[in-house]
Amino acid sequence: MMLSQMFEILGGAGEAVADLKLLFSLAEKFGYSDWIQFDASVVRGLAYYTGIVFECFDRDGKLRAICGGGRYDQLLSTFGGDDIPACGFGFGDAVILELLKEKGLLPPLNHQVENIVCALDHNLQGAASMVATTLRGKGQSVDLVLESKPLKWVFKRAARINAQRLILVGTTEWQKGMVGVKILSSGEQYEIKLDKLE
Repeated sequence: MMLSQMFEILGGAGEAVADLKLLFSLAEKFGYSDWIQFDASVVRGLAYYTGIVFECFDRDGKLRAICGGGRYDQLLSTFGGDDIPACGFGFGDAVILELLKEKGLLPPLNHQVENIVCALDHNLQGAASMVATTLRGKGQSVDLVLESKPLKWVFKRAARINAQRLILVGTTEWQKGMVGVKILSSGEQYEIKLDKLE
């Protein structure tokens, strides 16, 4: 059903018709009318929608919906807040991945993790997290071991994720503002000040 046919059937009455007219009018004004089309068959399966619902597709229309959502005016109050008009959507990463591959837009992925960071004592988990954050801030990839694990487990994980080096946060080293580093390909080990860690 075309939008114009729906207007003829429903007439000018009704908030939904007014909302649709406004949406399509704004899309026209802002130059997006070529990007949207009315489809009366779109129904979202969640009961919290209170207005217009939508689905987004790639231009070729070969794939299932990339995302879908709509207007919900009472949803936030179900979580204890006030009724606040809102609009939102959810999307599927699998569809986006498929689309990027099809269009040749998926960048090559580096399957090697530069660092695996591990605290040698559970009291140093915060310090290990700080080391990971520092390295990420320098543009490096980091796998942070979040639990106290035996070193044997950490080395197996490092091998599985193809990590270049292991950063160990130990009590003695940390008290000196240092961490232990092990280059996993060569076995070379050394200690280094955190601010010198590159």
